[in-house]
Amino acid sequence: MIQDMGGKYHHGDLRAELVRVSLDLIAERGLTGFSVAEVARRAKVSPGAPYRHFPERESLLAAAAATVACQLAEHVQSAVEAHDDPADALAAAAGAYTGYVIERRAGMNVIYAEGLQGPKHTELHEQTRRLSDQFLMLCLAVSAAPQDALELMEQLFTQAHGYGMFWLDGVFTRHGYSPAQVVQKSTAAARAVIDGHRHAASAEE
Repeated sequence: MIQDMGGKYHHGDLRAELVRVSLDLIAERGLTGFSVAEVARRAKVSPGAPYRHFPERESLLAAAAATVACQLAEHVQSAVEAHDDPADALAAAAGAYTGYVIERRAGMNVIYAEGLQGPKHTELHEQTRRLSDQFLMLCLAVSAAPQDALELMEQLFTQAHGYGMFWLDGVFTRHGYSPAQVVQKSTAAARAVIDGHRHAASAEE
């Protein structure tokens, strides 16, 4: 609970609460609807309270983005653990990414939001590397060369994010697709890309 005691705010963990509220706000309104003032209002603290933990808007957004990257890595890991075949695991990882985007309206668009590339956002960069390395290792397992793996990773991230945004923007909902169906479609599309990538690599040998 948050209280104002003599001008001082007391909260079990106000920083964590502000990040949680930020994620909920982004899920509801997207990045364009994100503001420190609205986060403070929803967290039931004064407009200036967030600045005791985050000096400016970008710092709070970076903390939220780091949480997105961390949660995505956990979602991907859970999806991958159910598969022994490298191609199946990578396709499942892409589907897990799509599912998270649909659920939280957040993905690479939040992780790489404008203003978050500076060196001071250390936690965000560490979590981003963790997520990227996770995908890269999966791509290396089905690729002949590092450059091929990087290209495949870029394509899969782009495609998986696109499936999620098509659902959020109403394109898939107008076709009657459920989130689970969109995740299945994303996973199947990823597998098709992976198989095509493997075929192209074999043809060049």
